[in-house]
Amino acid sequence: MGEVVLLSLTASMNPTLVAATTMMMLLDRPVNLMLGYLLGAYVTSISLGILIVFSLPESSATNTTRDVLSPAVDIALGTIALAVAFVLNSGRHQRLRERRRERKAAKPDKGPPRWQRELTKGSAWTTVAVGALLTLPGASYLAGLDQIHKQHYSAAVTVLLVIGFNVVMLWLLEVPLAAFAVAPEATPRAIERAKAWVSRHAHIVAVRGFAAVGVLLVIKGIVGLVS
Repeated sequence: MGEVVLLSLTASMNPTLVAATTMMMLLDRPVNLMLGYLLGAYVTSISLGILIVFSLPESSATNTTRDVLSPAVDIALGTIALAVAFVLNSGRHQRLRERRRERKAAKPDKGPPRWQRELTKGSAWTTVAVGALLTLPGASYLAGLDQIHKQHYSAAVTVLLVIGFNVVMLWLLEVPLAAFAVAPEATPRAIERAKAWVSRHAHIVAVRGFAAVGVLLVIKGIVGLVS
């Protein structure tokens, strides 16, 4: 079960979710917007999760394939995370960013993605749709569903585990919402302080974060292959 929790935390590291949460916290009525996004995310992710986990086959051949594929995916994701940490630490990303800016400057500005434009409109119902469309199963989520499926729990327990997986996976939305509910006045000030701190330490935080996630995923993948 520890592996399921780890996979749910890995699945929560979604750049789109981070960007959407950050944007919604800066807009008017952030609580309503984040609640809408969370509701849409729950509907899509839990529904697809339950459908997928009960659709996984039981044959030994497919089980063997998944036993190899899941650790391989972890190792691949971990290697990518380590590569990102290396690039960030070497400073090469700055040169790539400059080249990207030059190419972007040479092209007409198309503006932000449509989902970001919709979020800025400030409609809670819009964020329900955006959350539902953007919360699609990734590799870590599918691997977590596979682990839940292998436990052979009853249908009711399996459904509860899928719901629990999603609750952990979407903590980036749930924690700010809880903070707004408990401390509605202090939370915006804390967010501003956190943003200032991250802006000052973003580089080292990103390097260490990607490196830690990469090492953990590679270790988990290797353990999965040899066990």
